[in-house]
Amino acid sequence: MNGTLRLALRLARRELRGGLRGFVVFIACLTLGVAAIAAAGSLNASVRAGLQAEARALLGGDAALRLTHRPATPGERGFLHRQAVVAETVEMRAMARAADSRPILVELKGVDATYPLAGRVELRPEMPLAAALQQKDGVWGAAADANLLTRLGLQLGQRVSVGDLQVELRATIVREPDRPASLFSLGPRLLVHRDALPATGLIQPGSLIRYVYLLDLHEGTQPEAFKQTLAQRFPEAGWQLRFPDDAAPGVRRFVDNMNLFLTLVGLTALLIGGVGVANAVRAFVDGRTATIAMLKCLGAPSRLVLAVYALQVGLIAALGILLGVLLGAALPAAVVAVLGDSLPFRPRVGFYPLPLSLAAVFGALVALAFGLWPLSRAAAIPPAALFRDAVYRAGGGPRRTAATLAAVAALALAAMIVATADKRLLAATFVIGSVVAFGLFRGMAGLLAQGAQWLSRHRPDGSSASVRLGLARLHRPGAATGSVVLSLGLGLTVLVAIALVEANLHRDLAERLPEEAPAFFFIDIQRDQAEAFDRALAAVPGVGDVQRAATIRGRITRLNGVPVEQATIAPEAEWAVRGDRGLTVAASPPEGTRIVAGGWWPADHSGPPLVSLDAGIAHGFGLGLGDTMSVNVLGREITATIASLREIDWSTMSMNFVIVLSPGALAGAPHTYIATVRAAPAAEDAVERAVTDALPNVSSIRVRQALDSVKGMLTAVGVAVRLAGSVTVMAGALVLAGAIAAGRRNRLYEAVVLKAVGATRSDLVRAYLVEYGLLGVATGTLAGIVGSVIAWAVLRFVMHADWTPLPAVTAATVAACALAVLVLGYVGTWRVLGAAVAPYLRDE
Repeated sequence: MNGTLRLALRLARRELRGGLRGFVVFIACLTLGVAAIAAAGSLNASVRAGLQAEARALLGGDAALRLTHRPATPGERGFLHRQAVVAETVEMRAMARAADSRPILVELKGVDATYPLAGRVELRPEMPLAAALQQKDGVWGAAADANLLTRLGLQLGQRVSVGDLQVELRATIVREPDRPASLFSLGPRLLVHRDALPATGLIQPGSLIRYVYLLDLHEGTQPEAFKQTLAQRFPEAGWQLRFPDDAAPGVRRFVDNMNLFLTLVGLTALLIGGVGVANAVRAFVDGRTATIAMLKCLGAPSRLVLAVYALQVGLIAALGILLGVLLGAALPAAVVAVLGDSLPFRPRVGFYPLPLSLAAVFGALVALAFGLWPLSRAAAIPPAALFRDAVYRAGGGPRRTAATLAAVAALALAAMIVATADKRLLAATFVIGSVVAFGLFRGMAGLLAQGAQWLSRHRPDGSSASVRLGLARLHRPGAATGSVVLSLGLGLTVLVAIALVEANLHRDLAERLPEEAPAFFFIDIQRDQAEAFDRALAAVPGVGDVQRAATIRGRITRLNGVPVEQATIAPEAEWAVRGDRGLTVAASPPEGTRIVAGGWWPADHSGPPLVSLDAGIAHGFGLGLGDTMSVNVLGREITATIASLREIDWSTMSMNFVIVLSPGALAGAPHTYIATVRAAPAAEDAVERAVTDALPNVSSIRVRQALDSVKGMLTAVGVAVRLAGSVTVMAGALVLAGAIAAGRRNRLYEAVVLKAVGATRSDLVRAYLVEYGLLGVATGTLAGIVGSVIAWAVLRFVMHADWTPLPAVTAATVAACALAVLVLGYVGTWRVLGAAVAPYLRDE
């Protein structure tokens, strides 16, 4: 360590003995942003560790095979039993009934004696699963989710009917190890023995039934080798194979998306906090003008002065980053404690160095990029400032080296944001958007200052002195206009975008969908039950439009001959190949079809299979007219040529299919019917009871009830997202507080002088109202416009949903912004308003 550095450390340590006054906002800005990023990364790491630790239990074994509509053939079952210990389960939807209660849609699951292979089913009261499900005195037992008993008004020991079978409810399910980790379910779980299912009468050809085979592979059997052998032995089986690393794909995708969102929110807060860092460093250097000038008069070189204050700022930045890392590491434990048992597994809360280190590096780069520029002024202050500082504030801009280093730090920050993100295109968009937003709000601040200056010069002769004073504060040297507009504007933009996206989604669910959507979806209507279904509906008054279509499930296997596992598929279309999809055949276009490319086949088409595909999915698959798509149905692979593309408005929830095949493509395949029914709200109970009483195997899905579940989920997610987004506004408020604190000395001097020449406290208050009111309205207006553009882009191009301008939300944002700026501004200056004139002037 050379002498210059040792001297710089000694001088820096002596100055820091006076405490951290003036750096509270600096530390808070860094702590808030770093904590948000560290918490998001640590929570994601905790969830991933929990998924990995419990992956086998979540899947139900070393591997899981799922077939739709059909069970495995004897040859397939024999092969599986030679390779592993096998637990066979059956899953379907059914209607559960109790005396004098409305039927309830349930997720029915039948398990065998081998189940579960991994983990255990936890019941209340505690008992072995076999005891809960076994047959006693000719009655099968069952275990159910607690809310099923609540909705049916039953207690343990009472019976419930499923199809033609009555079961006795003996326990409630606390935890089911291999339950699909889904954020949305249409009904509570009802668990029965697999041998009881035939008595329900629900297992019919073509019914929507999933046969799942959970495997505990024999020792020495490698999963990849097993997968290859399975594909070679049964190339057209059509089953979906999953391993523990994909045990809960829905939860993993949701958590990854939330992690990305929270990280971007944290970065936004950190960038906003960077403005506060720059303000704090600038105020710190300005407050040390006399000291710096004195050091230079005594012969201190510029590099020593710069080293002294760079060390101080660096040490304080390190403190803020350390506090943020510690807070971010502790927050996941609190989140997991609040979530409780809402997840199907327990996140592994712990110390994860990588996300914490990334958060620390982000904080350091922001501190460097925003702090170096104003810090370099320390080296530019001339010695003469010691003698003229009372009448002239020392100027001087940053040196070229400092400007270069700040630019390098900014570029490194942008590169790191993109490099560490799972979705790099979205991260790059965030970086570009941040630069554009900084430019917009900086430009707005400049226009506001210029406008205030123009008004000050061209004001009417009779204008109020308070108005002139408020306008002058917006454009004078050292004004906080740029800092306030930039920091609060960015934070409010995030909240406006979140609020508009949520409001548009709720509007569709609450207003448009209930008017256009059917009241019911009925599934598993057998081919010989169509007339009975129509008769049941005809007997109920208030029934409107009824649509019915034949359907069967199939899994997309190839795109233009390329297996879907190897094909390039856009993220928005990946859902279509994750599982099986509903298919139908049609001789003519379904009602309301809008063909955007190609044409429909003749009604008597009897040639090779053709397919009409949803245009959005086709675009995501990279397919067009004349291309081929293969679908596996009941172990038979059907390859069809794309004849037309359709634009489908899924928001109406009317009868429609992603895949419509030409007549004859599914010849001989067992199928059922799905139907939509529109009915008056008062007739819904009668419609459901009439159909399910006449046809016990038919399951009904109440659309309004499903929409209520979706709205509830959106509300919960919306609250969490808004709370996360409010971090950006907190960062903006900190910057505003810091700007007010940094200018307190000048404001105090100004207030004393004005009072000395006759100004009253009310005059000063009105001046502050003009200043902060204009700041708030201008910032809120631009935030509303930019936030609306972002919300429109997210809804149209990410969520593919309709966009409706909601001026009330934007107006509320403008009002809230103006009020917040006024309140914070007054809180920060009220002590200045009460400053006594005589003591201050005596000190001068």
